Amino acid sequence: MRVTAETIHHFQAGDEEAVRSIYQEYGGAVLTIARSMVSDPELSKEIVQQTFLKAWRSSSTFDQNREFSPWLYAIARRTAIDVLRREQRSPQAASGGSDPSINLVETLPDSAAMTFERTWEVFEIRRAIDALPVVEREVIRLSHLAGLSHPEISTKLEVPIGTVKSRSARGLKRLSLALQHLARVANQTAAADVQGEEE
Repeated sequence: MRVTAETIHHFQAGDEEAVRSIYQEYGGAVLTIARSMVSDPELSKEIVQQTFLKAWRSSSTFDQNREFSPWLYAIARRTAIDVLRREQRSPQAASGGSDPSINLVETLPDSAAMTFERTWEVFEIRRAIDALPVVEREVIRLSHLAGLSHPEISTKLEVPIGTVKSRSARGLKRLSLALQHLARVANQTAAADVQGEEE
């Protein structure tokens, strides 16, 4: 499911159903991002809560010509950075606390950006695979995740190799369409980088 313009409009207005829909759609991804950046489960939950609160408060700034999920995940990343820096300034950190997540702050900008991009892309790909019809999803997972050949998949599933090939082709076509936004986001990011250099 992709967030529609209507849903975003209701989200901006504070509609509870719209807020719930966006949370249900993206809450898991935001939690994944939080957990990739902090080791404390409670801090991860706090990051999720703050992310959706900040997204709602700044929803008027969202450009509906762009993808919604990268905008939300960028808020999650910045929120995680803020939480880590806050924890670094806490009395425990000042007294030499050794929390490994807090010690990451010194190298956070570069490493966190890499983690964020990788986490988001993996989550989107997994979600697209999960949305495939069962028979196509099974072939795609065996072929591209388990590394089996078409003859091996044919034997494992007890179906003709021609069936394996057709299911694979249909599944890959669906994935290509479902993941088009990854290429668009990459292009938008590259354009933003170029613009930033020119300025």
